[in-house]
Amino acid sequence: MSANAIEESLLASLPLSQRLALAYAPGSARLPTLALFALDTRLAGLLRHSKEPMLAQLRLAWWRENLDRDASEWPAGEPLLAALRSWDGQHKALSALVDGWEALTGHAPLPPEALGQMVEGRGAAFAALASALGRPGEAQACATIGRKWAMADLATRLRDKSETEAIRAMIAEDATRSPRVSRPLRPLLVLHGLAQTRQARGDEKAAQSPAALLKAMRLGILGF
Repeated sequence: MSANAIEESLLASLPLSQRLALAYAPGSARLPTLALFALDTRLAGLLRHSKEPMLAQLRLAWWRENLDRDASEWPAGEPLLAALRSWDGQHKALSALVDGWEALTGHAPLPPEALGQMVEGRGAAFAALASALGRPGEAQACATIGRKWAMADLATRLRDKSETEAIRAMIAEDATRSPRVSRPLRPLLVLHGLAQTRQARGDEKAAQSPAALLKAMRLGILGF
């Protein structure tokens, strides 16, 4: 499969908010960022389409095992793994994202600790992207953005009342401000901004409103 075909197939798998965020990635950052977004989307799909927690855990284990390996040992024919080669060997840090999704495979209501592991997993994945793009000095800022995105995203997607209350409590206790980051990492800010809009309005389509799109443009271009 050609590089263009790989990119097109992964882009088609992303939800609209991630496609919008990716539009603000400069050329050098586009494929690594796309690979991260596609991995998160793939892991979410594994949970959504697995009827039993054990099945989801087995499928997640496949990804964890491959992320723990060198890229030279990966099986051929998987577009997402091919895209993750753009991380130049720094993909191993993404196993934390797999751990975060696995924490959500338990029976409802999930304890706050499980939700917290998911939040930390996405934060670690965003930090890893900063390092993969040669900007390790921004890793902590990206981890903060990742945690904030995870909380805002979960707040609109969880259906159990106690889980929703737990994640909203985490959001209320979070006193950190969204940090500014350099242009290659601004898609992460855009993603968080769109999730905040959904959370504030309690509507998935809120991220497609003119106001949300203007906010995405501001974050993507200006960074604040």
